[in-house]
Parts: sequence; structure tokens; C-alpha cells
Amino acid sequence: MKREEILIGEKEIIIETGRLAKQANGSVLLRRGDTVVLVTAVMSDDIREGIDFFPLTVEYIEKAAAAGKIPGGYIKREGKPATHEILNARVIDRSIRPLFPEDLKNEVQVVATVLSADPLYDPDILCISGASLALMISDIPWNGPVVGIRICKLGINYIINPTRDERQFATLDFLITVNEEGLVMVEGHANEASENEVLEAFFTAQEAAKPFIELMKRWRVEVGKEKVDYKKLEPSLELIEAVKKEAIDKLREAVFIPEKKPRQKAIKKVYKEVMEALSEAFPAQEGEINLILNKLKHDLIRERIVKEGIRIDGRRAEDIRNIWCEVGWLPRAHGSAIFTRGETQALVTCTLGSGEDEQMVETLFGEERERFMLHYNFPPYSVGEIKPFRGPGRREIGHGNLAKMALQSVLPPEDDFPYAIRVVSDISESNGSSSMATVCGGTLAMMDAGIPISKPVAGIAMGLIQQDDKVIILSDILGDEDHVGDMDFKVAGTVDGVTAIQLDNKIGSISKEVMERALEQAKKGRLFILDKMLSVIKEPRKELSPYAPRILATRIRPSRIRDLIGPGGRTIQDIQAETNTKIIIEEDGLVKIYSSDLSASQKALERIEDLTKEVEVGKIYKGVVTAVKDFGAFVKIYYSAEGLLHISEIQDQRVNNIYQLLKVGQEVVVKVLGVDRTGKIRLSRKQALKDLKYNNAKIENVKQKV
Repeated sequence: MKREEILIGEKEIIIETGRLAKQANGSVLLRRGDTVVLVTAVMSDDIREGIDFFPLTVEYIEKAAAAGKIPGGYIKREGKPATHEILNARVIDRSIRPLFPEDLKNEVQVVATVLSADPLYDPDILCISGASLALMISDIPWNGPVVGIRICKLGINYIINPTRDERQFATLDFLITVNEEGLVMVEGHANEASENEVLEAFFTAQEAAKPFIELMKRWRVEVGKEKVDYKKLEPSLELIEAVKKEAIDKLREAVFIPEKKPRQKAIKKVYKEVMEALSEAFPAQEGEINLILNKLKHDLIRERIVKEGIRIDGRRAEDIRNIWCEVGWLPRAHGSAIFTRGETQALVTCTLGSGEDEQMVETLFGEERERFMLHYNFPPYSVGEIKPFRGPGRREIGHGNLAKMALQSVLPPEDDFPYAIRVVSDISESNGSSSMATVCGGTLAMMDAGIPISKPVAGIAMGLIQQDDKVIILSDILGDEDHVGDMDFKVAGTVDGVTAIQLDNKIGSISKEVMERALEQAKKGRLFILDKMLSVIKEPRKELSPYAPRILATRIRPSRIRDLIGPGGRTIQDIQAETNTKIIIEEDGLVKIYSSDLSASQKALERIEDLTKEVEVGKIYKGVVTAVKDFGAFVKIYYSAEGLLHISEIQDQRVNNIYQLLKVGQEVVVKVLGVDRTGKIRLSRKQALKDLKYNNAKIENVKQKV
């Protein structure tokens, strides 16, 4: 057993190994505060035959007991992973996958389990670093280490591994994986951060990770196992030369057909012809031939970009494909848009709903409410394939979350626009960067729906070819360029800054110089795309769709909620029945009024405001007499505001018979003299008349309802 503490940020991380899960190839336990995670890594003894990819699976599991809870629902045990568990599994996968040997075909599984959950400390950074350390000390071939760092910007300061409370006020929130040489993975969002702020966040995180990297390297020596030799699929030189001779000319012609479907058909034909031509001379070696053809295709595409600066479809490095957009094309949707960029197309709708339509998410720390939802769908017809529909996969959930992060910072405050918002992107055609097409289409659909977003958002996917001493950054990459390139870097933002970022690389790290160039080139592309979008719709529509619900909102003091609800809920029920509306009252005093009829919502709003308005000392109001007594009269100003007009405050002269001066239902002007701590209001008619006559005072403009 080995145990050690290390300070990263303002809270130490405790690491240990050798006590739990000892039959795994590697296992570690990490703790920060009361958050404890167990991360294990296991590799199969034999290779998985007949595949041309590395079979890595990553699972992230949260145990309900970690937060002292019993799972909800009928079945009281953990079931399929929740959305946030899938997202955490993805960031672990993306952090470690690039560092496995390319030719490793043994199955590897990494499992991160949250055993204890502290509300202050997120487990995701522990799981990334834990996966790295478990692989480092195991006998599994892997070229780590990496460290997971979360960095936030609060004011002018960057905070390393902040608490959950600190993250709520951050203007930039990135989850970053780094190694000794640079960036490995990035995921996060910002409130229109500048490119310089983004770059500073990246490499502040890299500097903070250095002590943990050194610890992992030391543990590799002190407690690590010897790495196993694995079976490598190494074609003979004779076979390589035979494939090249048979395929090179045909493949060079096929891979540079600009259109995706014709290109795929031509490449498939070449593969088939080569297999048939070599089947007799090299029997039962289809897998090796396929591997050589894939490598040949990879090299041909990269070679042309490096030597000639020309891409698959004939574009130069910074060129962006043709763009066309349309809004309002669906008659019944509250907002709709088509965004097409080259051979990638997103059909996007925006739907507005009430508070009851908001997504309730159960987490280890309780239920959370999501007012904004974005769902991304990737049907098989978008790439000309046939597959069963089985619900959203991990890729769809990840792409949808990225687009959601990109758009959420430009949404109007809930007090100003009290709607639940659902954006759905159906990818009808795909050839690279469909998540960024979703960002662009989502912006257009929300503007078409009349959502007063602060600024439009566009997104672009960047690629990288890094070979010898050449570094070529590609704008608006195709699917094939993603496969043969060294980086997939998605950037979304407004004209003034970045709102979301996702970075993955396949070469282990990205340097600061490359990132600086990529960010600047991405900005140029983003601004170009925004111009194309704004040529279709310049600003959000002034009116909502006639099919959208009408929602108004107001905020009252929480102490007045009981006045609005009334005894047994009768007051609020009466308002809803009279105005044919639905009213929802939040604990913080936010009141939402829902109706398909705007005038009905406005009528209910007037009632609510009259019921809950506060009188101000020194102000003059028009009130209505509700009762007359020997000692004075009671005057109602609002529904919930009634005060005493003492007989001595009616007029300057002595009042001999109050019943002759005031009657029930009579309107009078009164000045508020004071409100005691029990809420009783003292009024004066004579002071109100003097102020109106001599001091140019004004009567508060209130509509009386008694």
C-alpha cells in the first residue's frame, strides 16, 4: 500500500493504492474533502480480432450511498447512467484515449466509481487524474501521465480546482486535461471570453498540473508494474509493397473526389478491387490489407495538404464551405431554422413552455431544475446508413451538451423571459462539425421564436495537420479531415468572445503556439459565419409565435407569498379561475403566469401586483373607505394594504360627526404617515391634501379593485 497527499489548488488531494481492487491491472483511490473516488483499469489478455480501432470503454458510476441517499423510483438500485454520468465518462475517455499505442487491440476498460460525494468538490477532476494514475502503475501499455484540472475565472483571478459554490459565479469554467507537453483535452464554457483569456486559462492549468505529473511519474517507478508486450498486427514489407502497387493510383484519385457519397463509393470500390487482386497471393490477410489501405488513405490526404495546401474538397486551409440558412420554415413550431454548411445540415426547432415543462434532474446533491434544454439527434440517414433507433448515444449526448453550453450564456434572465426553452437539432446530413451546425441553427431558431438573446452565437470546428516542421490549421473540417487530422477543436462564440470550447487531440498534446494560432483562425471563421446568419435574420422577432404560450412574471417579497396564496389557497385559486390562467410561485418570490391569452395573463398580473404591492411612507395614494368607526375610518389602498385614517387626520377642523364626512365605498386621497413593525399603516387625509395643494405632490397611479 502507498499513500500520499498533494496540494493542487487550495485543497489537498489524497492518493492511495494497494488496498482496494487489487485484481485489476491498476487501481487507485483519490480523495478531496469528503469526495472519494475509486478508479480501476483492466486489460484483456488477448486481442479483439477483426477490428481496426482501439477497443477502450470508460464507465463513470455514482453510488447513491455516496450522498447518503436511496435511489428514487420503483427499483431501488442504480440503473442506466444519467446524462451527467455519460458526460463525465466521455471526458475521461477523451483524456486518456490519445495516449494508448495506435496498434493496441486488446480490450481495455476504465471504471471510475464515486464512493463518497462532498457537495463542495466535484469528482470529475479526481476521476481523470485517477484514470491516469491507475494506467501508469498498471502493466497496460500507455503513454501518460495526464492530470485533470478545472479552472474558473472569478473577476480578474483564475481559480484552480474551485468549489462548486465558486463555480456558480465564474465567467469562465473549463475542465482541462494536460500532460508535460501541452493540452490533451478541453471542455467548458465562458461568458464571451476573449481569445487571450482562453489561452491564459489553458496554460495556467498546465502550470498548476506539473506537481501532480511529477508525482505520477515517481509512482510509476516506485509501485508500477512492468508493461506487458502486446500482440501487434505488423504486415510484412512484401504485403505493404503489393498493396501500394495495386492501390496507390486508384486510391489517390478516389480520396480527392469533393463530394462525400461519391468519394466513399469510389474508396469502397478500390478496397474491394485490391482485396480481390491480392486474395490468392496473400490468403486470409484481409485485416492486414485493410490496415495498409487505411494508412495509405490517411497519408495521401495529409500529404496533399502539407505539400500543396489543398484539402479533400479543393479548399485552402482557412476556407469555409458554402453556407445557406432559412428561418420560420415550419408553420407550427414556435421557432425553426435550417442551417447548412457544405454537406452538413441541421434542422432545428425551438419550443417555449411553462415551468412545468422544465427538466428536473436528480443528482447526488438533490434535484436541480433546468430551464434550458438542448437535444441533439443524429439519425442514420444523415450519413446514408441504416441502423435501429435506440435512443441517444454517448456522442449525441456529448454534442448536445456542447451546443447547450455555447448558447446558455446569451439567454435572457428568467425574470425577463420566464419560459422553459427546448431546442432540438436533427442532423439531416452530416460531413463534419454537426455540433457547431447545431449551435448556429439553435441561434437562428431561438431568434425566430422571439427569444431576446443578448447576441447571436456561431460555432466552427478546427483541425490540425502537424508533420515534420509544418503546422497547418484547418477551418471548418470535414469528417474525413477529422479522422486523419491531429486535433478536433470546436469553438463557439459571439462577435465579442468565446462561449464554449471542446478540444480533442490525437498526438498527445497541443502547444501554446499552435493554440494561439488556432484560436485566432477560429475567430475569423466564427465572424464570417455570423455574417451569413445575420443576413437571414438580424435580430430576435418582436412577437412570439401565435402558437406559443403567453407567460408573464413578476417578483414579490417572499414574506408576501402567503398573502397571494390566501387562506387554504383560496386567493390564488380565485385569480386563476377568474382569469383562466395558471400561476406558479417560486420560493424566492418569482411569480409566473401562464396563459394562451396575453390579455388574461396581464389581468392576472394586475391582480397579483395589487395584492402584493408595498406602500411607501411619505407617498400619497388614492384609497377606498371600507369601514367607518367612531374613532376613524379604514381605507384600502391595495388588496393587501389597508390602513387607519384616524379621526384627527381627516381634516384640520374638529370632526363632530365622522359618518357625515365618510361613507363606505367613498374614494379618498391619503398620505402614508408610517408602518409599524406589525404592518399596521397610519394614514392622513389632511396631510395628503396639503401636499397636493402646496408641494406639487403626485398621487400614485394605482388601479383600484375592491
